[in-house]
Amino acid sequence: MEYMLYAETASISERRVQKLYEGNRILGVSKFGSMWLIPKDAEKPIDDRTKKGKELCHE
Repeated sequence: MEYMLYAETASISERRVQKLYEGNRILGVSKFGSMWLIPKDAEKPIDDRTKKGKELCHE
């Protein structure tokens, strides 16, 4: 499986990765030392902090 660092993703912070990991929202995330690794084929989770995300989560 190929991984990318959280910094290689499109504008996602380390803290956001931690929160998504805690909520089991990204499958396959792992921490190696101080680096968060995200599988390259991971699906982007729905952002329920936005109005559109809230609508999608409650369908």
